[in-house]
Amino acid sequence: MQLRRIKLFLKFHWIKILVIIGCIAIFVSLVIFLRYAIGAWIISERYTKRQMLAQYSMFFYVILVAQLISMPVYALLWYWLMFRGGHFKMTSMMKKSIKGKDINVYWDDVIGMEETKQEALEVVRLIKDRAELQRVGGKILRGILMIGPPGCGKTYLAKAIATEANLPFISMSGSEFVEMFVGVGASRIRKLFKQARQLAYSEGGCVVFIDELDAVGARRATDRGFGGQTEFNTTLNQLLVEMDGLKEKDYNIVVMGATNAPESFLDPALLRPGRFDRKIYVDLPNLEEREKLLSYYLKEVKYDPSLDIPRLSRMTVGHTPADIANLVREAALIAVRNKKEMITLKEITEALDRIEMGIKHKRVFSEEERRKVAYHEAGHAIVMYILHPSADVFKASIASRGEALGMVISHPREEMHIRTKEEMLGVIKYCLGSYVAEKLKFGTTTTGVLQDFKLAMGYAHQMVWNFGMGKSGLVGDYSILEGGLDQTKGFRTMQNVSFISEKLKERLNQETQDILQDCLKEVEDLLKKELDLLDRFAQELLSKEELNYDEIDAIFQEYGISRPEKQA
Repeated sequence: MQLRRIKLFLKFHWIKILVIIGCIAIFVSLVIFLRYAIGAWIISERYTKRQMLAQYSMFFYVILVAQLISMPVYALLWYWLMFRGGHFKMTSMMKKSIKGKDINVYWDDVIGMEETKQEALEVVRLIKDRAELQRVGGKILRGILMIGPPGCGKTYLAKAIATEANLPFISMSGSEFVEMFVGVGASRIRKLFKQARQLAYSEGGCVVFIDELDAVGARRATDRGFGGQTEFNTTLNQLLVEMDGLKEKDYNIVVMGATNAPESFLDPALLRPGRFDRKIYVDLPNLEEREKLLSYYLKEVKYDPSLDIPRLSRMTVGHTPADIANLVREAALIAVRNKKEMITLKEITEALDRIEMGIKHKRVFSEEERRKVAYHEAGHAIVMYILHPSADVFKASIASRGEALGMVISHPREEMHIRTKEEMLGVIKYCLGSYVAEKLKFGTTTTGVLQDFKLAMGYAHQMVWNFGMGKSGLVGDYSILEGGLDQTKGFRTMQNVSFISEKLKERLNQETQDILQDCLKEVEDLLKKELDLLDRFAQELLSKEELNYDEIDAIFQEYGISRPEKQA
């Protein structure tokens, strides 16, 4: 291995070595020249000495100045020509590799993705045990593709793999390859893999990590005449060739890619076996993993030992590891701002509100406006608490944050990957709760119901048009027939063509309105029955401005109302 490193050093630094040897030779020749010149000076006569002094001085200074100017200029020009300006300077790629042991992201630091870790651990073993793999006739992995939402730890996992495998690590973004001139991106791909092959030759292997792979790996298309698509296609073609093309020697190079885009967005040639052989899906952490993440990040700060971490994990459903890390940092800042010695539940909830909804605004409201906002949010909270089958009300507020004048914060009781008809109806009822509460109390409604109506109509429309949840039993996704259907690819085109009759459209739209009306009636019946609860809840909001989980639960318990059990 040491001999390989020496050969590699000589291969890429021979010009510098020759320049140094040339400078030494020039220096030695000058010393020899001065020695003979001084000897001749000593034995010469006075007149001859003057003549020799004039000649030698002129010759010496001319040679010295010429060498001092020409040698550095020549060396710089040669270096620029060979390494920096061969094509254009824009094609240069000054990416330095990092040794695996210097990344310092260890396997135990990767938390919140246990299943993904186990899959990645197998990849590490395949990279490290290459000899064992070749003994049974297997081949090394060419590429690993990590797919998942942003903030779930794809880059972090790649660093841990490089540390665990103890291989050089080169990290780049897909957008770094894309330029306005055709051929620049392909040149950078070539230089990247040339550097990777050098490191694999000297160190026994190399990991190349391309973040946001979709920037360079999206599906190829026909150029529209401006050259941009040609540059993109050329760059992707070069990446395909470097990953699995005709090569003199097979190096231990593993390419890792990460993307937030759907897998179908990437070019099929990039996903075939021999290129990205292994796909690792990095998903949102579940309840147990969020508890581990919260415990991990809270260890870095001072926090109240009585803090209920399982409760916090339920409050952070749908949060990524990056979100949870940011939540703890924000809570620490709030604790310092409030001159607290440690983080408590109050700082955590305030940080959660600030991250999700922004900071409070000191908007000036009239007393009548505050009452309307309070009843609006009270209607939301009561309907959510009683009629929604799978969500809990964690907070109700009439404090202005962002564009909202008030809000009710709810979280699913557990992770949800699909929605049932009952759950979608629960969301519609929750949205209509504000409209009904305003109408019951004031006899009129406000513009604050706009976003609620948008959400409610969107859900009702999807139930009928997309999911076959209407009363008539019509089955099918009718939205793909609006605008035309590409029979070869199975998705809607941009043509202004419809394959649905006007009669069927009317029927579908009527079913959508029927769902809204049925939900509206159920909400009206509930709030009329619980009018005293509505008044009490609104008064509590007016006096306290914000109600947390325990305060909300206490109000309902006072009226003998318990949360319904989650429907199976």
